[in-house]
Amino acid sequence: MSSEGKVLEKPLKVEDLLQRNVWDVDEEPHIAIPSDDQSGIPKALTLLCPCGCYTKVGEKLLYSYEGCLECGLCRVISNNPRMKWEYPKSGRGVHYRFT
Repeated sequence: MSSEGKVLEKPLKVEDLLQRNVWDVDEEPHIAIPSDDQSGIPKALTLLCPCGCYTKVGEKLLYSYEGCLECGLCRVISNNPRMKWEYPKSGRGVHYRFT
C-alpha cells in the first residue's frame, strides 16, 4: 500500500491485456494471400504484425486471421493488390475489452 492508503497495482503486460479481448471469428477469412506466387508480399509481416498472425515456413508466408487485431498494418506494409485485407463482416472480429 502507498502512503495515502491506495493499493498500488502492477502495470499489465501487453499479452495480458490482449487476453481480455474477445474474438468472434468469421468462417470467411478477411485476409487472403496467394499461396502460389507470393512475390511482392513482404516477409517483414512476420516481425511487424503485433499479434503474430504471419509465419514464414521455408519460403512460404503462412497466415492465421483468427487472432487478428484488425490494426491494418499488413495492409499498409503490403501495397500488393494480390493481398486482400478487409474488415470482417459487421459484428465479427475482435471485440476490445478496456479495463
